[in-house]
Amino acid sequence: MYIEGGAMKHLEQLEKAQHVLKDVLLDTSLIYSQSFSEEYHNEIYLKPECLQKTGAFKIRGAFNKISNLSEQEKKNGLICSSAGNHAQGVAYAARELGVKATIVMPKTTPLIKVEATKKYGASVVLHGDVYDDAYQEARRLEKENKLTFIHPFDDLDIIYGQGTIGLEILDQLDEVDYVLVPVGGGGLISGIAMAIKEKKPSVKVVGVEPRGAMAMKQSIRMNERVCLNKVDTIADGVAVKEPGKLTFELIKKYVDDIIVVDDYDLMEAFLMLVEKHKIVAENAGLLSLAGLKKLKVKNKNVVSLLSGGNIDVLTISSLINKGLVSRGRIYCFSVDLPDTPGQLLQISKILSDNKANVVKLDHNQFRTTDRFHHVNLQVTIETNGHEHLKVIVDDLDKHGFHVEEVN
Repeated sequence: MYIEGGAMKHLEQLEKAQHVLKDVLLDTSLIYSQSFSEEYHNEIYLKPECLQKTGAFKIRGAFNKISNLSEQEKKNGLICSSAGNHAQGVAYAARELGVKATIVMPKTTPLIKVEATKKYGASVVLHGDVYDDAYQEARRLEKENKLTFIHPFDDLDIIYGQGTIGLEILDQLDEVDYVLVPVGGGGLISGIAMAIKEKKPSVKVVGVEPRGAMAMKQSIRMNERVCLNKVDTIADGVAVKEPGKLTFELIKKYVDDIIVVDDYDLMEAFLMLVEKHKIVAENAGLLSLAGLKKLKVKNKNVVSLLSGGNIDVLTISSLINKGLVSRGRIYCFSVDLPDTPGQLLQISKILSDNKANVVKLDHNQFRTTDRFHHVNLQVTIETNGHEHLKVIVDDLDKHGFHVEEVN
């Protein structure tokens, strides 16, 4: 079905979507990253869709889809299921185009996304723990109330809308070699890969999935759509158990590879992005940035898509703290000391000489079983990273202090 008309049909529809969106979107031109380029030995460019209107790329597909609906379909009213960003895209587009919309979201959706969706004028229904539960409820309400369903990824008009990002990347960087794209249900990477491969087949398009929700990776490996028993990832925006039928076929046709990252990779990527570029992205939006460390190439022009930035402040705080720990910037250790004068002073001098900043210190003789002869010292320090940390630990060990990491 989707192959009918070949490349010319796809490019025509992609360019049509680009025209529909030209007065809707904010400019998200590529940002060259000196920091990430040095870290990963490639020329890294960021495509900041986290700065897009509604805070994510989803407005592209939603607006394009709703614009192409018949008057009767619009009159019926819209319904969709979403983990957050599609909800805001549909709500915004519906408001701008004068259509009523109901959004079904998982109960676990961050409050910031729920409230933002309501502010765009949509009705919100919270149902289930993951996206797939919300999807089933939305489909039930669709039939019950004869509404028009707006799929978050498995729809060609949605895919063409998302694919306009691919056209922009090619317009903004002549010599692009790799494009890294987050993968959930597959609508984003399907559109981008289609646009890029039909215009410039030499460019490699690589998807990035979280280890706790790699439905597309497993599906490609098995050559059939796989439904996961559960999803477990901090990247809630891509926590999808089963990829779409259409997106699965498009990804098989257009995408070169899918790599997998862990949640701690996302935490590190978040910290680096905030620290080096002062840009905030949500966990799902960081996937392609986290994927840079898994990309086995050097000296290439690589575009990393930051797909969304809708994240609450408490999550930001948690990500920063865990990112600091993951990159060796914050380290907590314990050491048992002889209960004699001067031991704490000696530890302090070693840390000071090695320019470690003490964040917290707990000197407790009741934590050790031999409290009459030993005392337990627990210290949290700030360092410059893993290399600096190794120097500090080695110096402590050289002076007879055996440290144990505290998680």
